[in-house]
Amino acid sequence: MKKFAMLAAAALLMGSLTGCAGSVQSDAYTNQQPKFDLYDFFDGKVKAWGIVQNRSGEVVQRFIVDIDARHDGDTLILDESFNYQLGDGVKNRTWRITPTGNNTFAGEAGDILGTAKGTSYGNAFNFAYSMDLPVDDTTYEVAFDDWFFGMSEDTMMNRSYIKKFGITMAEVTIFMQKQ
Repeated sequence: MKKFAMLAAAALLMGSLTGCAGSVQSDAYTNQQPKFDLYDFFDGKVKAWGIVQNRSGEVVQRFIVDIDARHDGDTLILDESFNYQLGDGVKNRTWRITPTGNNTFAGEAGDILGTAKGTSYGNAFNFAYSMDLPVDDTTYEVAFDDWFFGMSEDTMMNRSYIKKFGITMAEVTIFMQKQ
């Protein structure tokens, strides 16, 4: 289980409100301030610090992410470089995120299955996606429920729940700051 949680976190965006609390109620964030705008926040350099906890709450990964965010027309591109102080995982990931409608987005990255679906809710942004996660000689398809919360115009918190069969297997907490 410990190895599963470590590998799951390595596959995480940044991304990223406790595992046993159930689902996050998205409508509760619609009128909260400050409003979190994905495209405004991710414009230039962003630094992130994160941890991954397994089901029993043990920290199994600690990492720093350098994010180079840029816009190519309507496409938001996030080039992420990971550095681990505890555990190991993905070293680089590039997200390409595009708007699909009113407050909705689609995202793709090389290690993500299909298309990630994102929705803005005022102070929060939710990203949901699946990933094949290698563990030893086996690969598990897991689901990510990724929540971003605006703290100020240059800081943000991210909480992610990594699930298998609807059960939270690991949680990720990330603090991000524009540079």
